[in-house]
Parts: sequence; structure tokens; C-alpha cells
Amino acid sequence: MVKVVILGQGYVASIFAIGLERIKNGEIKPYGIPLKNELPIKFEEIKIVGSYDVDKSKIEKSIFEVAKNYWPGKIPETLKDIKIKKGVHLKSLRNLPIEAEGLEDGLSLKEAVERLVEEWKSLKPDVIVNVCTTESFVPFGSKDKLIETIEKDKREEITATQVYAYAAALYAKEVGGATFVNAIPTLIANDPAFVELAKESNLVIFGDDGATGATPLTADILSHLAQRNRYVKSIAQFNIGGNTDFLALTDDERNKSKEFTKSSIVKDILGYETPHFIKPTGFLEPLGDKKFISMHIEYISFNEAVDELVINGRINDSPALAGLIVDLVRLGKMAIQRKEFGTLYPVNAFYMKNPGPKEMCNLPRILAFEKLKQWIGNL
Repeated sequence: MVKVVILGQGYVASIFAIGLERIKNGEIKPYGIPLKNELPIKFEEIKIVGSYDVDKSKIEKSIFEVAKNYWPGKIPETLKDIKIKKGVHLKSLRNLPIEAEGLEDGLSLKEAVERLVEEWKSLKPDVIVNVCTTESFVPFGSKDKLIETIEKDKREEITATQVYAYAAALYAKEVGGATFVNAIPTLIANDPAFVELAKESNLVIFGDDGATGATPLTADILSHLAQRNRYVKSIAQFNIGGNTDFLALTDDERNKSKEFTKSSIVKDILGYETPHFIKPTGFLEPLGDKKFISMHIEYISFNEAVDELVINGRINDSPALAGLIVDLVRLGKMAIQRKEFGTLYPVNAFYMKNPGPKEMCNLPRILAFEKLKQWIGNL
């Protein structure tokens, strides 16, 4: 069995929980899960055992109750058994129309971490999945600096995700192994502080920022052009959505975090920088979770002919990431079994916008998928 704890019970987490239970019940086929039935760990072996949030209106409710806000259809009854606990916010919901309440409101950071570790020791998760709201952050770089920040309660210098990742490392060390899946842009798999801590604490880190929609498509198109020696003159890629994450991205500092992970593909794949605009650009509430994406790529072909690609689409945002999480949970359990602690590039290269560790780069997804399958084969 693979036991899972969710951090951030919003759109992605709710769709993940609903879809997983529907697959286990035989109601739907596993579309949107890249490795579908190809892993030794089956869908029926995944069990959500805990959930955390800092929205005061969600705490102490069941996932069943909260999921009604994100899915119009029937909610699986099994989700009634999972109560949402209070997490850590560290002002992660600032400028959002949500009343936040976190463990650190009444505890020091060290005490909040200890509380999380004790609760996780009771829940016994193998995999901790972070799908919190996009944050404004600064990487630590140094493990000692990270520990000092927690110990001295420097809460203005750390984000909720960084606290969760630190707590995950302490938990993993106590229980002999765990995986932290970081599906948001905050650098964890790309921060040497966390990678070093993970290696010595029996923690696996997958990250950073799940690659779900326009970004992996852009990566594949750029790879196609690079392989044919077409020179890319410029790239414009943007998306607009109406869910809470897009609302959060109207904050400039949060948007910079997302822009960094989305635009990191350009030089990695082309081998050179070219003028580009790749970032979320707006919030429009009527769009809901079905975001609008658009891209324009101009390039030079043979005899200096100039060609253009224009692509538009409407993509359901949360299901795209939720399907990847089903794989990442199973791969996380497999990595623990192999004791491959730290961060795993063969997994990150396929599933993440900014694959860790920091010295590695983005790959065309077709190559990343082959690297992933090779890693799975080695298991």
C-alpha cells in the first residue's frame, strides 16, 4: 500500500482525490496518467490518509465536503473519512479573499514542525504531496541556513512549502524513508539545502513545479525545431485562468516564481537564449479551472524563410496535474524501496517544469520519457 498526505486541499488535490477513487471503483479509465497500468504498484494500492490546508473554512471538514466546491458530479463516499488538518501558511494566502489559519499562529516554527512530524508518524504516509498555492520565495542554498531559520523562528525568511519540506525530512529520518512531491514552483529539488538534507534524512524529493500544459508542449516544439536546425527568433506563451492559483499569480512576486520555472526550458533545449515571454498573464474568474493558453513561435528555416506557429487551446488545469500525481505517488514509493534518497532527475525531467537537481536541465519530453522508462526498468 502507498499512503499519501496532501498539502493544500484546493482544486488539484480535490480532483486528484476524486479521480483516484473513481478509478479504484472502476467508474472511469485512467486517462491522463502517463504510466497508467505499467507500474508494479496499482491504483488500488494508493490510499489518501491525510490532508492539510490553511483556509479556515476547510479545516476540520472532510475532503468529501470540500471537494463539492471543485467538482459538480458525485463525490466518492470514501472521502468522508479523511479530515482536513491545520497546516502552515506563513502568509501564503496574502492578498487572497481567504481567511488563513495556521499552526504557526500559536506556535514557533520549530514547534509547528514538531507537530507535523508527530501527526505524520501517526498517519504513516509514504508520500507527501505539496500542491499549495504558488508562493514568493528565496532559495536557502545552505542546509545550515535553513536549519537556523527554523530554530530561530525567522518566519519572514521562509515559506510554507520550505517548512513542509523540512518537516518531511525530519519525518523521513524517523521512519526510515518518505517522498516529498513538490508540484509548485518553490525551489526544493533545485535547492542544494534541501537536497543535502534529503540525502542524509532518507527523503526522496520530486520537483519542482508539475509540467502539465503549455510548457511541456512548448518544450517538444522547440526540440522539434532544434533537431531540424531552425533558428527560433522569438517565443510568446501565456495562459489565463480563473482558479485560485491564477488569482494568486496576480501578485507580481508569485508570478515571478512561476515565470522562472516556465521559461527555464528555452536555453536548456535550444542551446541559446532568444527573446521570449513565457508566463501566466491574467486571472478571469469565468474561465474557472479551464485555462486559455496561447503560443506564438517565429523561426528561420532554409534560405532564410521565416515561418510561424500559432497554437491556442482550452485546458482543464487541475486534472492535468492531478493525473501526473497518481504516477508520482507510485514512483515515490518505488524510490523509497530502492533507497534512492535525494532528488531523482529521471523522474523530475519528465514530470517537472524545473527538474532538479539545479545543475541539470530540461529535456524534450520524448527523451525524458525514455529516461524515465529506463529508470523504471532498472527497478
